[in-house]
Amino acid sequence: MNANAAIFGCSGPELNAGEAAFFRDCNPWGFVLFSRNVETPEQLKRLCADLRASVGRDALIFVDQEGGRVQRLGPPHWRKAPPAHDFGKLYEREPRAALRAIWLNFRLIAHALRDVGITANFAPVVDIPVTGADPIISDRAFSRTPAAMVEMADACMAGLSAGGVAPVIKHIPGHGRASVDSHKALPVIADGLAALENSDFVPFKALAQAPMAMTAHLVLEKIDDEHPVTVSKTAIKRIIRDHFGFDGLLMSDDLDMKALDGDLSFLTRRALAAGCDIVLQCNGKMADMVKVAKALKPLSGASLRRAFVAQYMCEDAENFDAKQGLEEYNMLMAILDRDDRAL
Repeated sequence: MNANAAIFGCSGPELNAGEAAFFRDCNPWGFVLFSRNVETPEQLKRLCADLRASVGRDALIFVDQEGGRVQRLGPPHWRKAPPAHDFGKLYEREPRAALRAIWLNFRLIAHALRDVGITANFAPVVDIPVTGADPIISDRAFSRTPAAMVEMADACMAGLSAGGVAPVIKHIPGHGRASVDSHKALPVIADGLAALENSDFVPFKALAQAPMAMTAHLVLEKIDDEHPVTVSKTAIKRIIRDHFGFDGLLMSDDLDMKALDGDLSFLTRRALAAGCDIVLQCNGKMADMVKVAKALKPLSGASLRRAFVAQYMCEDAENFDAKQGLEEYNMLMAILDRDDRAL
């Protein structure tokens, strides 16, 4: 039987017997880890192995490891990576150095993730921040300039892919001008399509070859004024699939976020019916996972094909000298420190 169209979290640093039994029976396509699941490298290796054993296959395991304030693996066991905005500052001064530094940074991240068994990263953020918007994106974005964003996001994806970690672009079709944080409420984007076409949409259209993308829980008023993108068949088909040309695996953002209203079974059915290939449910609470599981269906057709492509992205990692890579990375980032001191 094909895996079911979900990515689930778990409750703590060890997989308990109830979770293992549930995952065995439900057979989700993948798993996601958060800070609550992370203690040490050895503990994390065991957890990843146990998650895969519960479904009897080499399932993808995801994490948010952007750097900056969104980094689930951190000191003392893992390097603290800078926010994307720092690379954008370097890009303004030395574009080639910045692109190389981004590649190295995410190649180092991939090396660290693969070492513990994590094979997919919810990065890069390609939302274009807009002045006056909610700060949920802000320094998580490389740039406010679409063309620069495309180059830097592409370097990020290349670094992750070289390390055998599949990237996920987010939050499609663009969260940068949202006036509220979708973790807390539903953003409504009232701007016309011309404004979006010249800014928010640019990176997603340019990076349509990405293997996976995560939806933004927001309403595009000029496309579908009743439904958030995640549950809008119109927005997913007209903008994401047709206009952007994105044919990768489309996953929902976390169904637990306050931007979405309704029972988790209801939301699961709506997201999958609207055109999401996979739903993401992160909190690790058994009662909530059961609600999602009741509405799931096995991956099939185009969704199954897209899932195979995403899995293929992380089958192998290229040879990499992490020590040498870190030395080069530090040398490049020193350009930014040097210039800041000179100001």
